[in-house]
Amino acid sequence: MTTPDVPDLRALLRAPAQTPAQAPAAVPTPAPADVPAVTAPGTPTTPGLPAAPGMPAAPAPVPTASPEDALAALPTTAPGGFTPEQARKDVPILHRTVNGHPLVWLDNGATTQKPRQVIEALSAYYGAANSNIHRGAHTMAREATELYEAGRTAVAELLGAASPENIAFVRGTTEGINLVAQSWGRSVLQPGDEILVPVLEHHSNIVPWQLLAKETHARVVPVPLTPEGEIDQKAYADLLSARTQLVVVSQASNVLGTVPPVAEMAALAHRYDARVLVDGAQAVAHMPVDVQRLGADFYVFSGHKLFAPTGIGALYTAPGMMEAMRPWQGGGNMIESVSFERTTFAPMPHLLEAGTGHISGVVGLLAAIDWLRSFDREAVAAYENALMTYAVQAMATVPGLEVIGSAAERIAVLTFTLAGHDPASVADWLDRDGIAVRAGHHCAQPALAHYGLESAARASFALYNTSDEVDQLVASLRRMRAGA
Repeated sequence: MTTPDVPDLRALLRAPAQTPAQAPAAVPTPAPADVPAVTAPGTPTTPGLPAAPGMPAAPAPVPTASPEDALAALPTTAPGGFTPEQARKDVPILHRTVNGHPLVWLDNGATTQKPRQVIEALSAYYGAANSNIHRGAHTMAREATELYEAGRTAVAELLGAASPENIAFVRGTTEGINLVAQSWGRSVLQPGDEILVPVLEHHSNIVPWQLLAKETHARVVPVPLTPEGEIDQKAYADLLSARTQLVVVSQASNVLGTVPPVAEMAALAHRYDARVLVDGAQAVAHMPVDVQRLGADFYVFSGHKLFAPTGIGALYTAPGMMEAMRPWQGGGNMIESVSFERTTFAPMPHLLEAGTGHISGVVGLLAAIDWLRSFDREAVAAYENALMTYAVQAMATVPGLEVIGSAAERIAVLTFTLAGHDPASVADWLDRDGIAVRAGHHCAQPALAHYGLESAARASFALYNTSDEVDQLVASLRRMRAGA
């Protein structure tokens, strides 16, 4: 019986600072006779939007620029050779059908789909390298440990951290935030101290601070939003004081797409000797990140929103913050020695990693980071921004559709309402056409309440989405609005 071939896991142990692979130039592909030709696969197949049966000739509201203008600005091949089709060919699930239609995955804010490189790495790890780490002297233990620590190095490089020692693995953003609250917050916060939390935050960046404030008699202070969905910077500056111990902020909002001026906010907070935690869950897949330039004292993200497996994430802790961190969970891996008289602890980051970690998750995260790094990150960001511009203009042609939030800086997240239809019905209708969007409060109830809403629908995009998929989304919404 022959052993099936598995990918070479040691190929993941690549040299630091790997440069993105340059993709070959896109080759024109013939288009169907009834639509104009395009210059690259994965780009729009129509210059305008498909008309829904029974729709009026002049949709309202009228956008300030036409979808055609936005389409013309959408790069067919972004600088650095990136095209969405390059990414799509690696992601198997994007080629399945749902309810008889090709899948259109627009729920990337909830989770991203996984490239075959990640899937194969997980299979190869369990098929050829499964072992516990750090404590074994045998070959497979060494190999697994090398992969795990290579993952730590890859995360440090991804975030621009000074050292892998600044990276601790966690289950995801939520656990990372709770870890900071319990390991740092409990040892620092005193009665009367304040934690500034913008209204746009995800519940996982609100509730842990409420729990900690109740325990320590500190106070959570909300930072209001502008009508556009941006953090009110004047109010933020006014709220900072000597009582402020911590400012928490998302680098990109999961419900409004807002990208706040984090570096400026952090610099202002540091003038008051306050610390800054940045929630990067929605940012790492969409933009290059440099935690040192941001001025982040803590930075957290989830792997599953970065094309990696669920159940793995990372916490960055700035070097100056480590001394104040205390053990949160006790057990193996986070100790140096144990006796009934005295226990001594391992140094950071192992102090924060009690028990057996999610080793295969780290292997998958390493593969995901390498996959993402194979593209020019600036080119990906430029493509996603252009796609969002096109989507905003295209969705504005649907009568009764209102996009929530209009921040000047944002990622490709469009949360919307459709007059006469509740968000759950909208999501169900779109699902019948194979289009996956999210509906509900998006774990950001204060942000929606800012607009007088309890729920909304959300289309969130990633590097493998195309303007053709935007067209399908809009066509389906127009059919729904027309009562088809």
